[in-house]
Formats: sequence, structure tokens, C-alpha cells
Amino acid sequence: MTSDTDPTVAEAACFEAGIKFGTLYHQFAGTPVSPDSAASLERAMEDSIENQPHCADVTVDVMIDELEAELADSAADYTELTGRFLEVEIVVDYEGCEVVTRMAMEDGYPLMRVASVRGR
Repeated sequence: MTSDTDPTVAEAACFEAGIKFGTLYHQFAGTPVSPDSAASLERAMEDSIENQPHCADVTVDVMIDELEAELADSAADYTELTGRFLEVEIVVDYEGCEVVTRMAMEDGYPLMRVASVRGR
């Protein structure tokens, strides 16, 4: 039988990072994006997530080459944002514990993972 314990600071920091990623991905998935609007969308995503508690830094890169390849044979000038067009890093600082998380495509899926945990 296991006993209940409070989460560690590192576990709480990782949870906070997961919340930020869930918000980022599900808030913006499906947003119309084009090579011309990618930079402003990156900034909007970063600014939005950085508003959340404990968020120290957010870097969003919309991969323009991937967008252009998607649009090459399309009649439209834009497509919808999905994980395959994004590389993201989110840094959370929770009670002195820094968690770095990243999202990138892996085997056709936008995988979000903890890259490092430092501090308490």
C-alpha cells in the first residue's frame, strides 16, 4: 500500500510546464497561418503563454519551409496550424526549480517532453 504525499517542487514545476503546453497547443491549433503571418503568430503565442504564472520564457518557431511545402500545391495562401509546423520551448520557474520543456515532431507526432529540471 502506498501513502499519499505532497508533490515535490520539481513535480509541481513539471505539472506547470504541462499546463502551459496544453494551453499553447490547444488554444492555437487550427489557427490560419501563412508564411507572411507566421512571425506575428509566433509572437502572439509567446506573449499569450508568458502571461501564465511561473512561465519564465517561451520560444515559438513556426517552420516556414514546412509551411511553404504544404502550400506549394494548394490553391489557398494559408493552412491551419498544427504541431508539424512548430518547434516550441517553454521554461517554467516554480519556487526555484527551473523546468525546460520542448515540442518537436517525432515519428509524425508533435511530441512534448521535459528536457531538463534544475534546482530544488
